[in-house]
Amino acid sequence: MMDILLSLPLISVFFGGGMTSWSTSLNLLFFYMTWSTLVLSHNPLYIELFGTLGIRLVFFLLPSLVFLFFDTLLPSLSESIKHGGSSALPPRDATALGKTFLLALANILLETALEAGTSMGLTVLLGRVPFRASTTLPLPWAIFKQLGLLYVAREVLTYQIHRYLLHSHSHSWSRRSPVSSARGWIAKQHARFGHARSAAPYSLALAADHPVPFLLLRFAPVYLPALVVRPHLLVYFLFVGLTTFEETLTMSGYTIVPGIIMGGITRRNATHYGAGYRGTSNGNYGAWGVLDWGCGTGMGGRDIKDDVQGEAQKHQVKERSGRKASDAVGAVQNGIDGIRKGRRKGKKGSGSD
Repeated sequence: MMDILLSLPLISVFFGGGMTSWSTSLNLLFFYMTWSTLVLSHNPLYIELFGTLGIRLVFFLLPSLVFLFFDTLLPSLSESIKHGGSSALPPRDATALGKTFLLALANILLETALEAGTSMGLTVLLGRVPFRASTTLPLPWAIFKQLGLLYVAREVLTYQIHRYLLHSHSHSWSRRSPVSSARGWIAKQHARFGHARSAAPYSLALAADHPVPFLLLRFAPVYLPALVVRPHLLVYFLFVGLTTFEETLTMSGYTIVPGIIMGGITRRNATHYGAGYRGTSNGNYGAWGVLDWGCGTGMGGRDIKDDVQGEAQKHQVKERSGRKASDAVGAVQNGIDGIRKGRRKGKKGSGSD
């Protein structure tokens, strides 16, 4: 299962413009044969659960450990590319790091177990698996449409859960109604674990929250929209992989995360966690910051609108530079052509004499 997930050629099919048509066709043929064999020989629930677990281990746990080793082995270099400098470095205490790692691993296994139980329950209740695992590959338009719906739903759920549940008004949960008590208890656990320190996060801390806030903030906005949209299982794998790797990068605290928009998300996460837990006074609740911009809950000055404008200006500068380079090359070529024509005329004139 892992070798299939790690060799998915879908990205190369749609974005590998530099590849030859022969290699693309061979990739498609190989992937179709492998996927068809997998679907016909295994239970769809088995493919879903082991596939998502493998994706989270590869795109979250492995990069997080690499970043952690870099931060701890080369702290002077790491702090120079961290939001907040040395304050953003992970703790040097081996015991604390071990507890963080075990909590992150336990949360990954817990969300896999919860997905397994939910998917099995829905299969028994509805008589069908949650995601379509047919041998027919999804078309590009279906992939983009389903991904768009999933991303929009994820942004809405992440913002609502993060703002109104994890940063609710009060921690005095014991003397309130059951609903308010539950909200206060969840917020208290998020404050204790997710905001254990007032500094920019590091990637491993992404899954080191209390299990309940972790499942609400990281698992529910990805899994619940997928149950409603019911995409092809490959699209669900792609969505889980993209969101997992996005969160791993944007929770790293690095200032060198590629892309203006991705860098903006990283900066907003660093601002949110660096300010400490301030209840409803925090901001930057959304995954991408779109609803923070629309609802006025942004922190740190720049928002998603500024990131988009910066990205557009960046591409305009590249386009202008490309045009100037083309004009310069054209001018040089015209000059060379003019010299050649002059030489030809000179030869003709000397021949006539």
